[in-house]
Amino acid sequence: MKEVVTIRLGTELQKELDEVCEQLGRTRSEVVRDALRRQLNLMRFERTRRRIAPFAEARGYLTDEDVFRDVS
Repeated sequence: MKEVVTIRLGTELQKELDEVCEQLGRTRSEVVRDALRRQLNLMRFERTRRRIAPFAEARGYLTDEDVFRDVS
């Protein structure tokens, strides 16, 4: 079941949204849903990163480069 959510955008943000929609050939809803999905995923990732950071640091992983070095 889909829910309807109403948001208010300032004139400039709405103009930018409309320009992006036109460039991509997508609807406002599609673009906003995708942006929201990406933002929520980013927030989940950051929350997880903060939670596991102390364990990683205890094992010597202090930077992203440390992680990439060992997984590459």
